[in-house]
Amino acid sequence: MHAIISGSLLAIAALTPVIASRQSSLPGVTVTAPYTRSHGGYVISGDFRVDARMPTVVFPAQALVKDDILNVQPVHLADDEYLVLQECASADCRLAHVVRVWNADGAVGWVPQSPWRVWIRHENKYFIWMQRMPVIQSDCLGCASHFVAFQSFSPPMTLHPTGAEVANNRALLRERPPRVVPVVRQVHEGATFVVRFEGGATVRIQRMHAAD
Repeated sequence: MHAIISGSLLAIAALTPVIASRQSSLPGVTVTAPYTRSHGGYVISGDFRVDARMPTVVFPAQALVKDDILNVQPVHLADDEYLVLQECASADCRLAHVVRVWNADGAVGWVPQSPWRVWIRHENKYFIWMQRMPVIQSDCLGCASHFVAFQSFSPPMTLHPTGAEVANNRALLRERPPRVVPVVRQVHEGATFVVRFEGGATVRIQRMHAAD
């Protein structure tokens, strides 16, 4: 488990020039308390962490595996805040895949069943973070009130919006480029991991897996 945790941290750090420039390697992170309970045929865990040396990234203490269910509930996102779940898309994690995005309206795009739950289809390194982008001010007919389309693949800790909303807000994006938001507080509430980002947005996170 220690090797998996260390590998996850090193891979994410290697992907982000800003983070990597600050810290090229990180110590292993071990969550010693169980933070786990059983309910409704599922084992539910809040075994997540934010390391002080990577204050913008929430990651599971152990790699997510096939058929895990990730329960992510953002609370009161502001109009300029986008919560992102990414997974590594290359062996060295220099490329990441956007799994899901949430904005102030909820989950972006069509999602099966619950907008808060993500069915993990394969074991991989997954991580959660938040990005701020300018509030859309265009009167474009048919445009959404938030950015709702994004490039599927990008370096980790980057979210590139696409579509009509970008075309009508290019100047605004140049004036106020996207920025990653640090976590300012983390706590385990039983089997739920709760983080508060700078600015006040709170996210409640659980990992669920069918009991044997």
